Amino acid sequence: MEALLVSTGIVALAEIGDKTQLLAFILAARFRKPWPIILGIFVATVANHAGAGALGAWITSLFAPETMRWILGVSFIAMAVWTLIPDKIDDEETTTRTHYGVFGTTLVAFFLAEMGDKTQIATVALAAQYQAFASVVAGTTLGMMIANVPAVLLGDRIADRIPVRVVHGIAAAIFAVLGVATLLGAGKSLGV
Repeated sequence: MEALLVSTGIVALAEIGDKTQLLAFILAARFRKPWPIILGIFVATVANHAGAGALGAWITSLFAPETMRWILGVSFIAMAVWTLIPDKIDDEETTTRTHYGVFGTTLVAFFLAEMGDKTQIATVALAAQYQAFASVVAGTTLGMMIANVPAVLLGDRIADRIPVRVVHGIAAAIFAVLGVATLLGAGKSLGV
């Protein structure tokens, strides 16, 4: 349960102001069809985070627990710093071909935008940390949906009301605490 809750919280916070949330705003404004966009975000996130979770689970088989502790601790601290850097969306990500329809356009755009994104990297690290593939993937997917569904449904009416810097600061603090705790040996009961 801890893996699910931590994964959900971290990704939901980290996603506020992230380029994929900006993409959700753009797609909602462009197409004005929220349900195919939400479904596209969900399917793209499950596919992307399942791959990231599998990578995280596989990585734990490559390294000794002590080495994994250092890799994960430093990774979480790096995620804390990365979370504080504002995202910008590329024109390339917003001009996805529309002949795929709203769902297909959203699916492709979100899957590609999430590649190498901080929430994907966080999913790898969380899956390695907790060694709970299903809980982490479910949690990170839920966190993405918590952040992006309101962006699609409410669009620009809420965009200016979210204190993005404060939310990013909280997410960065959580990543930093996880990193320091991991370096200090927390999670040894998890096999890390």
